[in-house]
Amino acid sequence: MPSVSHGPEIGPPHSEDDLDKLLLRTAQGDEDAFTGVYDAASGPVLGLVRRILRDTAQSEEVAQDVLVEVWATAARFRPEEGSAKTWIMTLAHHRAVDRIRSAEARNEREQKAALLERTRPFDEVTERVETQLEWQQVRRCVRLLTDMQRQAVTLAYYQGLTNKEVAEALSLPLGTVKTRLRDGLIRLRDCLGVSR
Repeated sequence: MPSVSHGPEIGPPHSEDDLDKLLLRTAQGDEDAFTGVYDAASGPVLGLVRRILRDTAQSEEVAQDVLVEVWATAARFRPEEGSAKTWIMTLAHHRAVDRIRSAEARNEREQKAALLERTRPFDEVTERVETQLEWQQVRRCVRLLTDMQRQAVTLAYYQGLTNKEVAEALSLPLGTVKTRLRDGLIRLRDCLGVSR
């Protein structure tokens, strides 16, 4: 396939009806007809793409892709739905916009990656120290509970027993266990400074 023209935009050498006929023949695999389509469309396609992308190298690449797509998909052209020129320019517009969107998505991914690289790495030692301090505070607060509250809380939250199992283990009524757990948790919350 010939390369895209870099010269000034000039109008197609054929009428719109001629371009329609050439594109229909191209759809049947007529390479000579495609040469006519290419000659008529390459300048306007490049001009449109260049206005959208504003980058000469990318514009030439996208225009070339559009013309390859015209050759490959010419059978999709329907003259009853519009002219060949409109069909080709629509393909060009879509390709150029897709290139912009692709570049924007790539830039966004690169920015996110750069941001992640600048984020301070996780400090395992600091995390371990903070966790240790939290556990020390919890143990101190548990020691402030009454013996009965401490037993109920320990069985329920450290050993994973249900309220019913705690009641059975302590030989107490279920309601009493629930009250001890509720009162113990309120004292723990107040001691730890946890807001409701």
